[in-house]
Amino acid sequence: MEDNGTHHPISSFFLVGIPGLQDFHCWIGIPVFLLFALTLLGNSIIIVTVKLEPSLHQPMYFFLCMLAANDMALSSSTAPKMLSIFWFNDHRVGFNICLTQMYFIHTLCIIESALLLAMAFDRYVAICIPLHYTTILTTSKIIKMGLVGVSRAILMVLPCPLLIKRLPYYTNYIINHAYCEHMAVVKLANANTLINRAYGISVALSVMILDLGLIATSYIKILQAVFRLSSQNARSKALGTCAAHVCTILVSYTPALFSFLTHRIGKKVPPSVHIIFASLYLLVPPTVNPLVYGIKTKQIRDRVVGLFFPNKKISEH
Repeated sequence: MEDNGTHHPISSFFLVGIPGLQDFHCWIGIPVFLLFALTLLGNSIIIVTVKLEPSLHQPMYFFLCMLAANDMALSSSTAPKMLSIFWFNDHRVGFNICLTQMYFIHTLCIIESALLLAMAFDRYVAICIPLHYTTILTTSKIIKMGLVGVSRAILMVLPCPLLIKRLPYYTNYIINHAYCEHMAVVKLANANTLINRAYGISVALSVMILDLGLIATSYIKILQAVFRLSSQNARSKALGTCAAHVCTILVSYTPALFSFLTHRIGKKVPPSVHIIFASLYLLVPPTVNPLVYGIKTKQIRDRVVGLFFPNKKISEH
């Protein structure tokens, strides 16, 4: 055994799942599986629909495809291990595998935030400077924006596992979580973790403040431009193009903010609540995003109906 008093470094962690709700793990696995399956199905449909529908070959939908691919990767990095815990009592995870899962989860979350920011910029250009839309958001610039978002995430998160690797882990190997979350792993170290904690919170705050600040600025400019329009119909149409993106932002950031705040401020909140919200943050947005865009975007909605019900007459309204 690792914990035998001789201080051998541990080789694996034990993921508890949801503390206090172990008796219900089998039932909790059902919604986790459904969310995972719907994420893969919904986002695959979005990507295929955009590929097949020429009218959707626009910057906004290219960003949506990037978001869909990222959502599938994010859900795939967490749900399978959760299900192995909930249904098969497979709680053990290797030290390096745990760090790899942690790295991918946090990297993909930052990429998600960057994509939401890019989509806000797309709406800003489309509404505030529409005459320059095609010259500003060219295919090459969209690819560059995507690469910048991915590079930022990779470089920002990379120090986290590297800093953890330098810490000694001897006695504590039980992670009170359903997946390998950065702070949950850091607090088990048998050493001072100030640098790890400071870096982790600085990354989280900088990404959240920068991205949310720029998204808010974009929408302030959008609202100013919309309310300068003389036609009520034009205002409604302009705001309508933003509805799906606003819903996606709310779905993505609300559980993230709640989880972040309760983790650091809500000392009386039970651990099970922390972990449920942290898990919802990773599982719900990837499931809801394709539903939001499928319902709010007529071209996607009509094309999906056409794919599954080819004989159904699609309304022009």
